[in-house]
Amino acid sequence: MPETRATTDFNSAIRIARDPRIPAGERAEMLMEIALGLQRRPHEPTDLAYANDLYNEALQICPKDDRLLYGRLLAGQGSALMAIPEGHELLQQALERFQSAEVTLRDLATPEELAELEMNIGLVLQTLAVEGKAHFADAVRRYHSALKIFTAENHPREFAIIQNNIATAYLSMTMGEEAGKMREALAVQAYEAALKVLRLEDHPNEYAMLQNNLGNALQYASSSHPVENNLRAVQCYEEALKVRTATDRPLEYANTISNLANALSNLPDDSERPELGQSKNLDRARYLYAEAEAIFREHGEVAKARLVAETLQEIREYMFGADRVH
Repeated sequence: MPETRATTDFNSAIRIARDPRIPAGERAEMLMEIALGLQRRPHEPTDLAYANDLYNEALQICPKDDRLLYGRLLAGQGSALMAIPEGHELLQQALERFQSAEVTLRDLATPEELAELEMNIGLVLQTLAVEGKAHFADAVRRYHSALKIFTAENHPREFAIIQNNIATAYLSMTMGEEAGKMREALAVQAYEAALKVLRLEDHPNEYAMLQNNLGNALQYASSSHPVENNLRAVQCYEEALKVRTATDRPLEYANTISNLANALSNLPDDSERPELGQSKNLDRARYLYAEAEAIFREHGEVAKARLVAETLQEIREYMFGADRVH
């Protein structure tokens, strides 16, 4: 079997890294650059594993007195481990690398480097919290610390990503009814803050993600104003669909149109005259669900397709009667 480009680069890097004629610090920096390249543009599942191995090699040869390089190697390895989809064991290892890097870099790195570490630690904690291995509140504290550097004015993209993560963390927390309403409101505020700085023209994919997430937060919030929330949610989904198209991003498109369909199915046709019913909105929701189901099936998303099909059946039965839809 022919070697992949990543395998060739990895083997070449290891040979050079073990060449005693090259100063150890230069070799460690070279390995870090190659590992970063594999992380940023992974083409094969093994690329991230290669990057991790290169970091291990670099850490072994890094001069002990070059604490800045050593800390950056630890941070880089943490980000590589975090990206490997292998469960919470590698995430725990990533967290350990980030925390060690934080201690090492505290008085040496730039404020942006330290803020990125805070953001990555928050992301690992948030992911572990989903599995019950950490606390969402600790992740949120890390995010807020990173926002002291990644401000809306100076770092809009990072600011928006952190706000999205904060919102997601709030919505994942288990709380009592009143606290739950508060975290839902905070999540909406975080999404809105992100969308104030992230322009559709500059960051279309992130913009669409935020609009879709804000729509979901509004739609499922415990509110005394469900109609207003659903109307806003519809606007959010339609904004997301400016980017998420059936041709370019079919699964994201299917997710968003199914969310839109759900919001429409809970809205009257005329919000000021709800007594007139919702036949138009239900009819549009029916077509959107049918389109989403077809896309999910085409791309092998069987569980999502089944869930959408069940909802579609309920709408058909409601609109036409059970005897006419079988």
